[in-house]
Formats: sequence, C-alpha cells, structure tokens
Amino acid sequence: MELEVRHLRALCAIADTGSLHKAARQLGMTQPSLTTQLRRIENSLGAELFSRGRTGCRPTPLGRSLLSRARPLVADMAELVAETRAAAARAEGPGLRVGSTASRALPGWLRRLRQRLPGTEVGLRMDVSANVLLRTVAAGGLDVAFVHEVEGSPLRVPEGIEGRVLVDREPQFISMARHHPAAAGPVVDLTDLATDHWMVDPTVDGEWDGLRRVLGAAGIDPPLLHGDYHTAASMVVLGEAVAPCQPTSGPREDMAIRPLRGDPLAVRLVLYARPGAPLDILYGELAAAYREVALRAAPYRDWLRRQGTTAGGWAGPCMMTA
Repeated sequence: MELEVRHLRALCAIADTGSLHKAARQLGMTQPSLTTQLRRIENSLGAELFSRGRTGCRPTPLGRSLLSRARPLVADMAELVAETRAAAARAEGPGLRVGSTASRALPGWLRRLRQRLPGTEVGLRMDVSANVLLRTVAAGGLDVAFVHEVEGSPLRVPEGIEGRVLVDREPQFISMARHHPAAAGPVVDLTDLATDHWMVDPTVDGEWDGLRRVLGAAGIDPPLLHGDYHTAASMVVLGEAVAPCQPTSGPREDMAIRPLRGDPLAVRLVLYARPGAPLDILYGELAAAYREVALRAAPYRDWLRRQGTTAGGWAGPCMMTA
C-alpha cells in the first residue's frame, strides 16, 4: 500500500482532533471507515502511528516523525487545490463564493445577495471551522467568509484579507427542555444547570475551550457530552442535556431558549473578504439579514430591548430600533 495525500490528510486529522470519531466527522466519513484506513496504513508501514486509550489517540514517536513531514505536504496540496478552483471559477465568469459557519442569518443573506447582484452566481460552502474558512479565503478558494469567534479563543486570521465586525459581542443563550425547572424564569443562572449534562461540539473552533473556561469561572464542573448540534437538539428536548445556542434560534414547542445571567458566553461575528470583493454590499446585506432574524427570535428581541438599542455591540446597519 502506497501512502496517498488522502491518507496523510487522515493522519493529520486524527492527530489534530485526538479522536477517531472527531477526525471522521471532520473528514466526512464514518468512524469504522477511518479506523479501517488507519489500520491498513499502519499495517503497510509495519508499526503503530497512534496509541489508543480512553483519552483518545496520541501519535507515537514514529507517528510524530511522519506527521512532521506530512503536514507541509497536506497544506501545499490544499493550497494548490484552492488556487486551481479559484482560477476555474474566474474562467467561468461572474460568481461569488461565500463561506460561513452556522448562522440563521445565512438564508436571508444569500437571498438578498442574489437580489442585489442579479446575474451573479452565488455559491456556498459551510464549515464548522472558522479557521478553515479563513485559510480558504486567503488561498483564493472563497471570496468571503462569515464566521464567529468564541470569546477568549481568537481566530488565526491570515494576512491579506479584510475583516469587518458585524456584532462585537453576541451573547450565547441556553437551550433546554420545555419542562426544565430553570425554564420557568426569563433568565438562567449557570448554577441552576450545575447538575445537568452539557453538550458541546468540540470540532467548532474555540467552543469547547470557551465553555470550559466559563463553567470553571462559575465554580461548577457539570458532566460534558460531545456531539454535533443536531444530536444536541434531540438530547435537549428529551431532557438529557442542555446546550449553548445562538440567540437567533427559532422557537420550538418542545424546547426553551433562555439567556444566561451576566452573559458569560459570547462570540464575535465577523465578515472577512479577499481584496477586490464588494465588501460594502456584502456587509450591508448581511447586517440586514441578521437584524431580520434577531427581531424574529423573541428571547433575543427581548434581551436586546432590555439592553437598549445600542447594546450588545451592534455595528452600523444592525442598530436596533424600537
């Protein structure tokens, strides 16, 4: 068996995440498939590259040596692919390549862009990793990326791209089962959730570390579960977990969404673009789309009114009105 770039990419993902499960999700494959692939790679080399334990996967000395050579190759290949795609997109004519982490403002933003830029094909790439999207913008694979930066976990912004802050500090709310005792009030204290299982997606840049910092500062150490937010929603409605959520989250009959007292969890929302992208148009339409979903979400709308129309770090066109 000869090692290919896809094999090196898989090894780097395992090392970066420290988990076969997380690496498989990052690579878009199943964990059994990745486990089989790793076993074949190790068999072909005649040595273990990772030690497996209850705390995850850690590179062996041989694995670290291989990874030191593999990472530059994987990065160079990713850059080559991004540059090739960018050149192909330019050859095809007018187009706008949009990247985004999860946001409920996204559908409205894309609709507005298509109306504002008729004749321009608007493409979309979603990713849980803001850092991956920013690297793709810098490499020419995307024109613009709308990302969130977890407070206390700054993003690694490549040189040569321009950023504009949409919301300087967006509070993160908590989703819980409708019948949860803490849902009886308009605001929740962290200590009210000290015995609940918390669910967080560790593949989202900074989110796992940010949550641990906030819980530690509150002096609580609740049991934590790892999973994507589709899984989290199912666990929440069953009363098996609580989870951080965007304040723009829509209403559900089986789920309660509440702000946390003191707003200890927060993110910064930023739009990054490559040189030459129509940043003023992109930003203006995004601000309008975000304002639309913020006003539609009752818990967030009420929170904003309690703070005052200029609270919460609203930028420019996102200024709230009565």
